Amino acid sequence: MKKRIKKYCTVTLGIFLVAIAFNLFLAPYNFASNGVSGLSIIVKRFTGISEGTFILASNIILIGISYNFLGWEKTKHSIIGSILFPIFVSITSPITNFIVIENMDLLIISLLGGVISGVGYGLVYQNDYTTGGTDILNQLMEKYCKVPMGKSIIYVDGMVVLLGFITFGFTTMLYSMIVLFLISELSNRTMLKINHNQILFIQSKKIEEIKTLLTKEFTYDVTLLNTTGGYSKEKRKTLFCAISKKDYYMIKESILLIDKNAFITVVTAYETQNGNKSLKAHMKEINTQES
Repeated sequence: MKKRIKKYCTVTLGIFLVAIAFNLFLAPYNFASNGVSGLSIIVKRFTGISEGTFILASNIILIGISYNFLGWEKTKHSIIGSILFPIFVSITSPITNFIVIENMDLLIISLLGGVISGVGYGLVYQNDYTTGGTDILNQLMEKYCKVPMGKSIIYVDGMVVLLGFITFGFTTMLYSMIVLFLISELSNRTMLKINHNQILFIQSKKIEEIKTLLTKEFTYDVTLLNTTGGYSKEKRKTLFCAISKKDYYMIKESILLIDKNAFITVVTAYETQNGNKSLKAHMKEINTQES
């Protein structure tokens, strides 16, 4: 129950942050960067329909389409965001009356809007929810048009940015692209809950001593992998271990004291889970060190 409450609170906070960023940094400056919210800025320019009203109407239609073509399991995680987001957009629309940023540089405004929106979206996505809107279109394109999710997002959001260019001009489009880039980057990083874990792959002639060092002195679990040299065809043991980043340098120096010729590959991990069930690592970058 506590986990469920925490999940709903996190999702609600994420949606609220996106709404705040939208009304404070994006809508007043016509940064039509992504999704139904970006489209609502364009529609308001021509029709006068408020952003919240347009987003809510669009989301209701898209939820119906999602239920019919994607099924309940896919749809249920979009309902909360589809309803809460336009409500929060409407509630927070007067925020510019209390927080005035008119004299701020447009680049700073676009950066702040992108960062806050990206973190908000990430909080929603990391709990397997969406804010509705074009997320549903992306899923439909993936299922029926066989377009990968990454490309469908580019196509749909790219169309919104293009319409923004036609409506508001080239300069505004550039700022919108900055916002879109930041939303993509920050939502991914927030969604993956970046931590400070390292994955070590170690090859050494003193692998047993290194295993003892990691298991006894640092109390980490290790796995020994049977590997074969690609060139030499030599059979060898490779030690695999997930460690905290704060222990990395001490462990590396300790390993090199045991074997100065040890071959160490270090992988930065976005997430590790170890409950004697699984160990998952979303790899970010690889730094290979040979001493």
